[in-house]
Amino acid sequence: MQPRHVAIIMDGNGRWANTRGLPRVEGHRKGAESVRDVVRAARQVGIECLTLYAFSSQNWQRPLDEVEALMQLLREYLLEERQEIMENDIRLIAIGHIERLPAIVREPLDALIRDSSQNKSMTLCLALSYGAREALVDAARAAIRSRIPPEALTESTISSYLPTRDLPPLDLLIRTSGEQRISNFLLWEAAYAELYFTDTLWPDFRRGELYTALEAYAGRERRFGLTSEQLRAKANE
Repeated sequence: MQPRHVAIIMDGNGRWANTRGLPRVEGHRKGAESVRDVVRAARQVGIECLTLYAFSSQNWQRPLDEVEALMQLLREYLLEERQEIMENDIRLIAIGHIERLPAIVREPLDALIRDSSQNKSMTLCLALSYGAREALVDAARAAIRSRIPPEALTESTISSYLPTRDLPPLDLLIRTSGEQRISNFLLWEAAYAELYFTDTLWPDFRRGELYTALEAYAGRERRFGLTSEQLRAKANE
């Protein structure tokens, strides 16, 4: 069983750097190498959509020098990976309050989103200046502006206003670094996702770790509220 949509909370860059006596930015730089390897591996195994929690709404509260370094690394990633993304038929999209990003990031991001929009092999979704609660508030506001009567409001309606509306349902949510929480990431979408936690810090998470997570997912029984017996009966219909 292969997940169509995998999301990753890429955690542990700072701790990776601290344990080595390095500046935190070096952890983020090493983490960018993990992004490259995991994206390549995800495309090669046929994952339809990969969503990466790259920068949260709350990350703006970090020290200014760290935020600036993260923005510079993001710019470098977009510029350096542009050719590979295009050559490998990957569609890049972004979710979150993108308007808050500085121009040095917005310009290459907007260009790559536009130029890769017709690519079909895999969707790479970057969550940037993103928060799930904020996304739900935005969806509620949009529904109100559309004058949808309360009695007509359904799960499908809310989903249609979320930034992930065009993505496959989330199947597997991975978090690195040993933390076991989802930190305001894809709260609505993760309702029935399988969760996988690993102690590996993000800079050390490469394709082998991804394959291990996918193997664990393949061994899960996804019941969606049904019993195992009901699932077996449904499969035999």
